[in-house]
Amino acid sequence: MKTVARLLGLLLLNASAMSGFAAGSGDMEPMMHQHNMQHGNAHDVMDSRTSLNLSPEMKQHQLSNMRSHVEAVQSIVGLLAREEFDRAAQIAHSRLGLTEEMQKMCGMFRNEEFNQLGLAFHKSGDDLGNALQSKDMAKSLQALHSTMEYCVQCHAKFRQ
Repeated sequence: MKTVARLLGLLLLNASAMSGFAAGSGDMEPMMHQHNMQHGNAHDVMDSRTSLNLSPEMKQHQLSNMRSHVEAVQSIVGLLAREEFDRAAQIAHSRLGLTEEMQKMCGMFRNEEFNQLGLAFHKSGDDLGNALQSKDMAKSLQALHSTMEYCVQCHAKFRQ
């Protein structure tokens, strides 16, 4: 159980760091602004990921959704640490799962590969919820790993 607690602690720390980074919080924002001012659009030239070419409004909406997903993962990790599987499952289904709203949202993007990856991510959120309902820690952690793998794949392939 100590190993599981350590693993959950590391996941929680990672989710917290991702949440702060995604939100642009902390001391990184002024440093990033200064970096961007010095290098102009060099970041865009060096970033080989596919741009989604979103409008400023849609970009903010998408970033807000991703921060919500990171917060949901953080909550799930904390609940797993306390073995509160039922509450964790509810969060997985409602905030990560393939709800009707998320299905519509995933269809709004002009990039079909991004749409399919988004749908697969949300389906994995439901799979995570189902695994959590089993109250099996190993199965739940594997499902969480699978869900987060979609995050990694998407962020490696696409940019705003």
